[in-house]
Amino acid sequence: MKSFKYTINGNVYKVVINRIEDTIADVEVNGTPYKVEMNKPTKKQVVTIKRPAQSAVAPLARPQQAGGTAGTLRSPLPGVILEITCKVGDSVKKGQKLMVLEAMKMENIINADRDGVIKEIKVNKGDSVLEGADLAIIE
Repeated sequence: MKSFKYTINGNVYKVVINRIEDTIADVEVNGTPYKVEMNKPTKKQVVTIKRPAQSAVAPLARPQQAGGTAGTLRSPLPGVILEITCKVGDSVKKGQKLMVLEAMKMENIINADRDGVIKEIKVNKGDSVLEGADLAIIE
């Protein structure tokens, strides 16, 4: 899923490409779904992802180098932020719901991985995020 913002004649359009198969693309323009027929099929791209060794896999929250007590909450999978239930300065408890992430047409609850205070929220409602993207910092 890719998300773009276009300005045409002063009007802003948010375009989300949900899926492309052969010459048909499922897109949303400002939330309205469309099926778009293209003249040529899209080129298939092959992407190779190298994963670190199992012992080096990064957890969802990783302590920062400087303070040692702050942690970055990361996206467990690619998707779209549907809801943010916290704000900067909020005290949170481990397991508390912080965000809702839609991935593969399913809603995934993103919970706090520690007790602390929200220092920074790095995403906004409607943002598309990749796996491992920073979502929030908890001190």
